[in-house]
Amino acid sequence: MTSTTERPHVQPARSTILLQLARGIFHFVAIVSVTVWGFLAWPLPFPGVLTGIGFLVLSVLIWALFLSPRPVLRTDRFGQALVELLLLAAAVAALLDFGVFWVWAALFGVVAAVVGYIVSTRTAE
Repeated sequence: MTSTTERPHVQPARSTILLQLARGIFHFVAIVSVTVWGFLAWPLPFPGVLTGIGFLVLSVLIWALFLSPRPVLRTDRFGQALVELLLLAAAVAALLDFGVFWVWAALFGVVAAVVGYIVSTRTAE
């Protein structure tokens, strides 16, 4: 005899909510830095504006497809982590091209990756 037991809706812990907020802020900073890099890496107005808008659209599209709280394309944790690491690597590269001291850019990438890993393991449970 099989019985189906429904789990009651459990509210996430406050620390999980704060980590998800931090992850969202890191993603926002990554998208903004890639977009600003797209605007400033090439001469304005013609190629700079097009690449800035193009990188903005591409990074938001990738974020919405794979990394948003309700992604359009659901993948396993490893695929999601790969896309997140690629977005963060692009942000670190943009920060380095801006002339940010490499320690701060590396620290941003490492902390963002660790927060993304912790959030993904907590939401998978």
